[in-house]
Amino acid sequence: MAEIRARVRLTNAVDEARAKAGELRPEAVRAYDADALVDTGAVRSVVPVHVRERLGVAVRGQRVAEDADGRKETVDVTGPIVFELLGRDTLEEALVLGDEVLIGQTVLEKLDLLADCQGRRLIPYPAHPDQPVTKVK
Repeated sequence: MAEIRARVRLTNAVDEARAKAGELRPEAVRAYDADALVDTGAVRSVVPVHVRERLGVAVRGQRVAEDADGRKETVDVTGPIVFELLGRDTLEEALVLGDEVLIGQTVLEKLDLLADCQGRRLIPYPAHPDQPVTKVK
């Protein structure tokens, strides 16, 4: 499968909420722009330690992560981060590991984005090109 990379803006969601409440100057909201790897085989998204520290996002617990070769390890999980891709955004926790930002299935699903492997890019779901649509039953 071809590698897909995408520009993502990560924002500290607590900072963003404090700025909206007038408790923090908008320019003080911590954010990080990355060229992220899109991994449709990963359920959760991942940020490296240096990105979590730069965002100032708290560690809210730990989870067991299993990598592609079956190896399991206990890793930190962050507090809320805003993931913004292609003008769409969602709130998400992330696992803390590795050395690059990785976009997993939960973010793709919530943003209604598809991996175009042939074009090596992300695209909005064709039935919803203008905004993400979440199905509820």
